[in-house]
Amino acid sequence: MKIMNYVFLSILLLATAVNHAALSQPSPDKINFIRQGVQRMIFDEDQSIPLAKLEPANIVGLSAMHPVSNYSTEHADVSIHEDKLLIKSDKETQTGIWFGGFNPFATYTIELASTSGEGEIGIEFSDASKKEQFFIKVEFNDSLLTGVKLKVLKDFKVVVDQSIAVNLAEHKKIESKIILQLLGSGLVLYMQNTGLPKVIGQRNFNTYVDLRKKQYIQAFQSNLFVQLNGGRVQIKKAEMALTTGVGLADIRAITYENGDPMLDKGRLWYTMSIRGRALPHHIQGVFSMNPTVFDIKFEGIIVFDRQDGILRNEIATHLFYDRKDKIWRGLTTGFSAYAYSDKEKKQLLAIESETDPRFGFSVMNAVPFGMVGDIEDPHILYDSEAQKWRMLTCENNNGYKAIVLESEHWNKGYEKIAGPVDHNSTGTSIQKIGNKLYCFSGSSERKIFIYTYPDLKEAGSLMMDLPPWDDKSGSRVWPNIVQLPNGYPFQYVALMMDRFNYPGMQGSNWTYGAIYLYHGFDDK
Repeated sequence: MKIMNYVFLSILLLATAVNHAALSQPSPDKINFIRQGVQRMIFDEDQSIPLAKLEPANIVGLSAMHPVSNYSTEHADVSIHEDKLLIKSDKETQTGIWFGGFNPFATYTIELASTSGEGEIGIEFSDASKKEQFFIKVEFNDSLLTGVKLKVLKDFKVVVDQSIAVNLAEHKKIESKIILQLLGSGLVLYMQNTGLPKVIGQRNFNTYVDLRKKQYIQAFQSNLFVQLNGGRVQIKKAEMALTTGVGLADIRAITYENGDPMLDKGRLWYTMSIRGRALPHHIQGVFSMNPTVFDIKFEGIIVFDRQDGILRNEIATHLFYDRKDKIWRGLTTGFSAYAYSDKEKKQLLAIESETDPRFGFSVMNAVPFGMVGDIEDPHILYDSEAQKWRMLTCENNNGYKAIVLESEHWNKGYEKIAGPVDHNSTGTSIQKIGNKLYCFSGSSERKIFIYTYPDLKEAGSLMMDLPPWDDKSGSRVWPNIVQLPNGYPFQYVALMMDRFNYPGMQGSNWTYGAIYLYHGFDDK
């Protein structure tokens, strides 16, 4: 009798535990995500990571700190006057003023005080011998903007010298700030006084010179360039920095190898693509945030080295720290192939770094592993129960559709085990809700879909009070959901972006978006 009572009690306790677990396991489609804030970072000065500066008010010894080069028979007068750099000449002169090294993914800014007479002002990138030179120049006549030009010399010979101006009819005056956003294989030039920076020039230049090559970052330097045909220019400041660009997208939490989000120093860590213009112009950024507030901080950028002499600006990266092997790893999407679409194919790349790549300017090794084609947005984790590495990604099958693959190895040998799903899928990610993993994806259907893991069965859609889109904008966003440990004032936090493109770009334009913060609450 005692044995039967014991068995009955054991069964009762087991049934109670199972029932309690079922009741305590939240359903992701029942979580209320409430919008908390929104912000769009547009060359956010508070977020810029400095690389070099020319600050006239703090110069002592101009000739040593910022050496002057003269490219003409006549020489302009260069001096510091009332805390401004003054360049003036009554005759035709060409002057270079050194202010920093070179980075093909940096933003270069000139703050003007005044222009008079006729001439050009801009930035020159060149080697010490001037054998190769790359100029971006704004032409002016007194305070009027008259043109924007790209000029490239190789072996002392002009390769190209042409207008790259756009929207000039709308912007007729020289404004106080010139902003050059270099994007590896292309550029956008802006002017700003008040309000948003205005696009005045853009161009792909990789057919003339590929500034992503290591030889340029190792040898080129940056100079202010001023050509005068009788006139003067006053400059408040020039600087070179890593910046937030005009929009942020592709938000994904940095994790550990098992998919758990990285909470380091009380902050969540994210990869986001810093938007420039189109593909392949975006840059992989790293950001952090205290999950209880909305203090997004720009920490650095990552570029990728395939050991072919080029540093590539791939994006849509999932970065994780492998605690077993004590190394940084991940997957990224080879969008840089679009710079040379006739030579390279888009594919996923396995990335690795022994040093922490989250800060400043970082380079990670990148290796192809057979995932060639129109595949993007990968998310990877090690499933200890299955003892397999699993990847959720989206592949173009009459539209992007989510699939799950698995392998014995993190960086090779993947085979599909689920999908494609029926719905359009982008920003695919694997998130833990309660004690279970789920797959999420944005879509073109104005929904964020939820799927079971790993078999991709439909499990509803995400509930949001104010989604990051309206009736007219695109809804293929990235559902970036993080479950927080006990002790936080809410259970879930999500960062998402919208798909509103930056105004003024010509041609292909993927320059979204603003960042939206949500807190998630489970009613159980």
